[in-house]
Amino acid sequence: MFTGIVETTARVVKIEKDRGNIHFTMETPIADELKVDQSVSHDGVCLTTVNVDKEKKQYTVTAIQETLDKTNMRTWQEGYRVNLERCMRIDGRLDGHIVQGHVDQTAVCTKVEEFDGSWKFYFEYDRGPKNITVEKGSISVNGVSLTVVDSEPGLFSVAIIPYTYEHTNFGDFKPGSVVNLEFDVIGKYVARLLEQHFEAKK
Repeated sequence: MFTGIVETTARVVKIEKDRGNIHFTMETPIADELKVDQSVSHDGVCLTTVNVDKEKKQYTVTAIQETLDKTNMRTWQEGYRVNLERCMRIDGRLDGHIVQGHVDQTAVCTKVEEFDGSWKFYFEYDRGPKNITVEKGSISVNGVSLTVVDSEPGLFSVAIIPYTYEHTNFGDFKPGSVVNLEFDVIGKYVARLLEQHFEAKK
């Protein structure tokens, strides 16, 4: 379980294909604090650390085909910058919102507007009965907990402050960038309950 508050970023330094899986070796200042078997959010994808090299400040995670199919990990290349968050501490404050690390689908950045000290990013995604956004609701984009500004079917926008722009990979986004989305878990449960309710009335 995560909060969507990104701790730091990592760079992909090595990509190794192993049958249907891909091993990604990452480099980050917090590598020496990680341990094998630990869950870490990578652009909102919960992955297990399988190897740690504390001297090189590197660690490795493995993505199976299911993960590659549903996330932007299939587009990662060496040098790509990834948002990192370690799992939530039970004794800490929930500064963002409840993020499971289970990506629902990808989206494409369609437009970036720069204002005087902030940015507005627009994203387009495939509509679905459970995958919805609402104005002022929560959304996780590449593992970053954000508030929806504009919301239309299959389209939403978020506003980004300088700190988020500088400390996450939002600074790398441009039109055409593929990102991971995790919709608000509470909204998904409400949508499912309503679906069951109307199915029972048929």
